[in-house]
Amino acid sequence: MSTQIATSLAAGLILVAGTASAQSKPPVAQFWMDAATNSMSIPGMGDTDSGAGSMFGGFFGGTKMGGGSPGQWLDTALYTRNKPSGTEGSHAIPPGLRMGNSLPLMPAARSPAGEGHEGGAEKPKGKLVFYWGCGDRIRPGQPRTVDFSRSGPDEWSRFMNGRFAPDRGAKAVAGRSVWPNERDRQRVPNGASLEGDHAVSGEGVPSGLRFALRDAYDFMPKIRMSTRGDPKASVNVSWQSINSAEGYFLTAMGSRGDDEMIIWSSSEQPDPGWGLMDYLAPAQVRKLIGEKVVLAPNIQNCAIPSGIFGATDGAMVRMIAYGPELNLAHPPRPANPKAPWDPEWAVRLRIKSTGMTVLGMEEQGGTRSQGSEQGAPPRQEMPGLGGVIKGVFGL
Repeated sequence: MSTQIATSLAAGLILVAGTASAQSKPPVAQFWMDAATNSMSIPGMGDTDSGAGSMFGGFFGGTKMGGGSPGQWLDTALYTRNKPSGTEGSHAIPPGLRMGNSLPLMPAARSPAGEGHEGGAEKPKGKLVFYWGCGDRIRPGQPRTVDFSRSGPDEWSRFMNGRFAPDRGAKAVAGRSVWPNERDRQRVPNGASLEGDHAVSGEGVPSGLRFALRDAYDFMPKIRMSTRGDPKASVNVSWQSINSAEGYFLTAMGSRGDDEMIIWSSSEQPDPGWGLMDYLAPAQVRKLIGEKVVLAPNIQNCAIPSGIFGATDGAMVRMIAYGPELNLAHPPRPANPKAPWDPEWAVRLRIKSTGMTVLGMEEQGGTRSQGSEQGAPPRQEMPGLGGVIKGVFGL
């Protein structure tokens, strides 16, 4: 394990609903909530709620269980050590969520052993070319390239290595009860709010697991992102500031031919960001801002260097705004760190907003470059990334 990964993992473990060293036992019950806002826009079409958005949703920062297409998504999970095999529970929700009075929590389905691994892993194909950093020009020492047909696993590992977001939230694993589930998979309505009173109940769950969400602890606004410039030159990516954002990270990718993928990230360090398009704790975001990997919350634009995507068949840029995180416990942690602390329950809420748009599809001279008839909507075609993604990653 690399030093960076070990450090990030340690930082994530420290943040678990207080300080682990200050409690003699874990909470009787733990409840996780992950709230995501996903958006995708194509010039001339506005926000996309289906089709291409659904196709790329999971790859571009989808939620664990709820989905990845544009919209608001909520994932929840409950664990109680009074019933470690999983319990049937209920999450009472506020009226602003507009999904009824409560959401059912069902034990996560167990995956058959070896599912998804029959026949062994297919060897990656093609070539990856990686650039990084905001600015008009490509930095010295770039790009980094790996040819999967000529390199071995050690070289792939070095290329793919990077910082990552520890999985500390609502995850469908054995022993946890989750929503959405087989009984209820309703979509969160656009404009719904988490603000208000929440309560979690079920066999083995302490009766007082109640909490309220206010202010910034709600779904984040959509990312409003735009690109300007010819991909053969520098492309400026700009966005509207989000008040609750702790920081931002961008990455872009495009294909050249059938076997080459070009990748760029906004990091000043050579980190492709494979593991950063997910929820991050504010403390980790601040650390990564200090390391010049994540952009500070006051930044509102980043230039993709000239020529990176000039010869591609299509390119897309994705972005994440890291939101706040709320950790609650009852009873609260004592002021004296040496005092024993045996919380009955703990709650963790994580929040993020992700966005995606296409490079090089601006409206030109007051007319849409791909419109066919006056007054008709433009004919937009998705970049040809699917085959490259599948060829390289086996998706």
